Amino acid sequence: QVQLVESGGGLVQAGGSLRLSCAASGSIFSINAMGWYRQAPGKQRELVATLTSDGITNYADSVKGRFTISRDNAKNTVYLQMNSLKPEDTSVYYCNAEVITVVTMTPYVLDAWGQGTLVTVSS
Repeated sequence: QVQLVESGGGLVQAGGSLRLSCAASGSIFSINAMGWYRQAPGKQRELVATLTSDGITNYADSVKGRFTISRDNAKNTVYLQMNSLKPEDTSVYYCNAEVITVVTMTPYVLDAWGQGTLVTVSS
């Protein structure tokens, strides 16, 4: 079992900042990529940013230059620093991790998701 728990969402005015955190716990051997996705009401879930275990980042064009993803491998935690927030950033933000777990000497790859944290940006 692997759990991802997000925190840091909330209400902020346009132009403000928030920092999201996501901690992974459970039967973790290692974690490959970690990332953030978001889903606004009536829209599909979309990629925000990802970060591989060797430091390669990928950002959605809409957040480049405003958001920064980072991770603490020792704590199995990924962060998303969000600056210059806009009303269109309002969404539920989900943490994702590609987790390697081992069961009876056999490795498995799990695609784990958090429960989501709401970010609301007022104009």
